Amino acid sequence: MKNKPKYKQIIDAAVVVIAENGYHKSQVSKIAKKAGVADGTIYLYFKNKEDILVSVFKNKMGQFIEQIAYAINQKQNANEKLLTLIEMHFSQLSEDSHLAIVTQLELRQSDSALRLQINQILKPYLTVIDDVIEEGIEEKVFKADLNLPLVRQMIFGTLDETVTNWVMKEHKYDLVEQAVHVHALLTNGLSEN
Repeated sequence: MKNKPKYKQIIDAAVVVIAENGYHKSQVSKIAKKAGVADGTIYLYFKNKEDILVSVFKNKMGQFIEQIAYAINQKQNANEKLLTLIEMHFSQLSEDSHLAIVTQLELRQSDSALRLQINQILKPYLTVIDDVIEEGIEEKVFKADLNLPLVRQMIFGTLDETVTNWVMKEHKYDLVEQAVHVHALLTNGLSEN
């Protein structure tokens, strides 16, 4: 199903419709119209509107994580990997402002069951962050006694809040330019020196 063109059309349309109207005001019919498909076609791919939102996040985050993992694996050390992760996190969301609105605002307004599904989708990304931290500890560029879950939370939380602020300020500044400053702030706190 996921490789069928209409699935991708619907996912892409859902991102735009949800970003422009908010999740609660985004009827399936609006998504279908934006995707250029009949309302009934949506139900060939998705159970309901909630399933569309989870699928949007799963699909887009899957691509997001894949691209970040590939890019950081091209880097030589944990410091470079962390900077690349931050840059890519910011650049991917700044390149798709509709997706940034959906991930930073609309997903937060969902119910607890939906948030649990979203947290499951995020786990592979958190594992990528863990791997970078552990590599930094092994390379002795990050402190050996770091609390890994806390550091992961601090890194992800910093990136997440920085993007949320950018969305709330209606993109009035270059998000990607913030990467070097965020990296310096994080590495100063993690650094062995």
